[in-house]
Amino acid sequence: MTRVLKRRLTLLLTTLTAALTGLAIAFFAVPQASAVETGTWYKIVSRHSGLALDVLDRSTEPGAELIQWNDTGAQNQQFRFIDSGGGYYRIQARHSGLVVEVFEWNAENGATIAQWNDLGGTNQQWQVQESGGYATFVNRFSGKAMDVWEWSTEPGTRISQYDPTGGANQQFQLVPIDGDGDDGGGDDGGGDGSGCGSGSPDATVTGSSGNYTASNGGSTVYSGGDYRAAIQAAVDSTGSGERISVMASGGIGASTISIPSNRTFEGCGTIDIGWRAGHGAIESLGTSNVSIPYLTLTGSAYFAMRFYGNHNLHLGDINMYLSGGLGIRFERDEAGSTDVTMDDIYVEGAGSHAVETWNIDGFDIGRVTARNVGESGLLIQNSTNGRVGTVDGDNVGAGTGYATFRMANTNGQESDGGYDTNIYVDNVISRGGGRGVFCVSQSGGVVIEHVDLANNGNNSILIENCYNVSIRSGTVNGGGEVRVAARDEFANTRDVWITLEVNNTSVRESPCGDNVNWNITGNASLNIC
Repeated sequence: MTRVLKRRLTLLLTTLTAALTGLAIAFFAVPQASAVETGTWYKIVSRHSGLALDVLDRSTEPGAELIQWNDTGAQNQQFRFIDSGGGYYRIQARHSGLVVEVFEWNAENGATIAQWNDLGGTNQQWQVQESGGYATFVNRFSGKAMDVWEWSTEPGTRISQYDPTGGANQQFQLVPIDGDGDDGGGDDGGGDGSGCGSGSPDATVTGSSGNYTASNGGSTVYSGGDYRAAIQAAVDSTGSGERISVMASGGIGASTISIPSNRTFEGCGTIDIGWRAGHGAIESLGTSNVSIPYLTLTGSAYFAMRFYGNHNLHLGDINMYLSGGLGIRFERDEAGSTDVTMDDIYVEGAGSHAVETWNIDGFDIGRVTARNVGESGLLIQNSTNGRVGTVDGDNVGAGTGYATFRMANTNGQESDGGYDTNIYVDNVISRGGGRGVFCVSQSGGVVIEHVDLANNGNNSILIENCYNVSIRSGTVNGGGEVRVAARDEFANTRDVWITLEVNNTSVRESPCGDNVNWNITGNASLNIC
């Protein structure tokens, strides 16, 4: 059915409904009761598609487009309403602080909806019209309604504007976000849960280049031009259970900020980092009950963040825009960690892995997004009892054997040497780069519910000397082959179940594994046992 026909049918149904209920045909010209509270952050979900409004690629730049995407719980899918008067609101993205506008003052149907600096223009003001538990957003400048373009139900579809029709693709559910909203749970140490630096932090770092102040309880604990010294002074001034909020931005050079046990550390500004060999720019080593709910890093470091020997570690909304180095590293040759939670990790530009873990027993990772990184997106090693929501990689490990999602070095092997399922992954998305999914070196005990892989330069999927591996659904389109393999130095691959649609590439099992089960559709060429 064409878009025009859908529009006409929707208009007809809307008109008939209005007549039957005695409503005016000009319903959308009549202001409706507000459906929002200005003190609340919301997830905004399309009634038509069930997908959430999302700022493309988590961009913090003016001009980034509004799209719909699977619900990730990330802050680029969280919005609040700022009163503009006259029944209109500005819609602010939580991750960027920018507001949603009709881009370039375009009054035409189909115009781009994007984020921009808050200028207060009428193209940034929206009337919220509530009906039947759903909201419609009508732009003050254009008089048109926010609209899922062409009635799409696909993630990544642009959000546009169109004449108000009353269609479900112009209706949105407003879902209040509890706490800081990173995982839909409670407050992660952010005071009243309103965001980074909210409420009354115990210690703060304020100021700007050359003039920083660290304060605790009204007392100054550092004043001067050294940004790193100010941050560490604020951290060191706190006691158990207290919170540090770094409001200022600056550079720490080739040095380290160390976070002790029982602290909450919030990076509300942008921290530029440097290269200190063998160390992290942010470290918490041998600690318990540390939470880092917000952090934005730029620059290049040996490790942007480094951990080992941690218990009850929480990493919330972590954003890294790097020019080299490795993102998050849990050390190999140090004490292991337990009960590690990561909500939403975004890494671009790392020369090595976005996130690399060793020796964790008990982890819960909501989302890892890797863009243009040199090696793996998420690499988990010698770790057990974990859950991963989504791993999303684009141009990850190009020209290498690394992968958007990789398990290696006995990952998933239990203490008794067995491989009962203990690693659960919801979704792996991979475009270009090296491999999509790679299980190697006596790893396993994993269920991957869904994959969406396309044009990986090496294997789309490689399962090599792994045991009890299940990929339950998804698609592979183009790129390297899907393969089950084995090397001589380890026991043969065994107990594998793969259900996939594979197009424009091949599926191969060589050498034959033990108890390998294939359920392949699509146009792939098959060379299996």
